[in-house]
Amino acid sequence: MITRLKESISKIFVGKEEVVENVLVCLLSGGHVLLEDVPGVGKTTLARILAKTVSCDFGRIQFTPDTLPGDVVGTSVYNMKTGDFSYREGGVIHQILLADEINRTSPKTQASLLEAMAEGQVTVDGRVYPLPQPFMVIATQNPVEYMGTYPLPEAQVDRFMMRLSVGYPDNASELKMARNFLEGRMEQEISPVITAGDILRIRKEVRAVHVSEPVLQYIRDIVELTRNETGFVLGASPRALISIMCASQAEAYLSGRDFVKPDDVKSVAVNTLHHRLTLTAEAKIRGEETDKLLGGLILKAKIPVE
Repeated sequence: MITRLKESISKIFVGKEEVVENVLVCLLSGGHVLLEDVPGVGKTTLARILAKTVSCDFGRIQFTPDTLPGDVVGTSVYNMKTGDFSYREGGVIHQILLADEINRTSPKTQASLLEAMAEGQVTVDGRVYPLPQPFMVIATQNPVEYMGTYPLPEAQVDRFMMRLSVGYPDNASELKMARNFLEGRMEQEISPVITAGDILRIRKEVRAVHVSEPVLQYIRDIVELTRNETGFVLGASPRALISIMCASQAEAYLSGRDFVKPDDVKSVAVNTLHHRLTLTAEAKIRGEETDKLLGGLILKAKIPVE
């Protein structure tokens, strides 16, 4: 089932198998994804194809400076016939939500997604409305253009399990993409491979993947090293530790195992941590890069031998 899922997405979203696998890791472990890259590399396409492939309800919110929190979570509307207020759903009431250009809207509107991402529900006028499950936010932002943008605060960025960069395709992949467009073989050919119910069942199986005490301590050691690194303003939070653990379980599951190995931790650690860490001014002056610092810290952590 997982193999067919990967193959179906890769038919249209070509040449980016690693990105697809990381998005599936987040989906199967209940996490959210922040796609940060230049325009036109397929961020929106990936979100739509994923929703079609897993047969989930797809919604898109195009964030702009005038987008209001009510546009996201919904509002209470007065019904003159009944004399009561009724709930009008917002754009968040979908299973796969594309929060397009999330950094173009105001901090107040950005914050309206926090409850949905953390608890799978929204509160409007004191009433709680659960979101359809499985629920996943795929947010996009352009890291190049900063005019008219509102950078996500650390508390919001920390809600995303991974920050991924799609990048430009290689020569063969880009030619195949162009050929698919010329021949009309685009998203219309995508058919569901699994259902929303299958995703919920797989999430339970992912949670059951065994994480031994030595491997858990290995994850803890990596997180602790980020807190002791002078090149970072702040170290990784306990939520980061839980995110690495859950992502490692999903990575092991995608590899066909029911237990986590240190290699699973290594493969997800950088993408799970780098958006949660900020370089100090001194580190920036020295020309340090977050991913290189993280890579060095991961090598320092003692690998458990079982």
